[in-house]
Amino acid sequence: MKRTLEVCTGNMASVIAAAEGGAERIELCTALALGGVTPTIGMMKWIRQQYPELKIQVLIRSREGDFVYNKTDLEAMLEDIRLSLPYCDGIVCGALTADGDIDVEALKLMVEASNGKPFTFHRAFDRCREPEEALEQIIAAGCARILTSGHEPSAEQGIPLLRKLVEQAAGRIIIMPGGGVTTKNARLIIDQTGCMEIHGSFSAGSGVTSADDVKYVLSTIGE
Repeated sequence: MKRTLEVCTGNMASVIAAAEGGAERIELCTALALGGVTPTIGMMKWIRQQYPELKIQVLIRSREGDFVYNKTDLEAMLEDIRLSLPYCDGIVCGALTADGDIDVEALKLMVEASNGKPFTFHRAFDRCREPEEALEQIIAAGCARILTSGHEPSAEQGIPLLRKLVEQAAGRIIIMPGGGVTTKNARLIIDQTGCMEIHGSFSAGSGVTSADDVKYVLSTIGE
């Protein structure tokens, strides 16, 4: 079964590098240094026109900071989701309650607004209180995958929980490790977790994805 690399791109230069490196799928955002926020429609349209075969997962996040959203935040993000749909292949979003639980009602509205396109619950998952319970809630909401470092600063450190989540998910949802994924540990993380997808920016502190690193990781994760 084919393994998938998703390249996290926070600017146009990174999108171009990811495509040149052979990436088939990207997560598109801006302000990656702040954890990423919603990109512009102009960016989405340009990428769709220039790289029609590239799968675009759009991050919808109205602001930096926590993942606890009020009514105004939520309404704005729901509209961003709807506006993004013509230019993307999937939505990346999520929400928590002030207590650190999944905001199930907000999540259901986000998934509904995505109109059937695959929905990734982002790394807000790493701030939830009970990951095993949260996993079941995210599955029930109709999400396609979870992006997570396994409740640790990096996915490599989070391998034990990532492995447990893969086992608990049992094929009902994709667990996609992300956070500190590099050319040196991508294959290790896949081998030790059983994940079939992995996520990283491969920018090595420069803020711009390296096409060579993307090529290398694609060659190492293999079939």
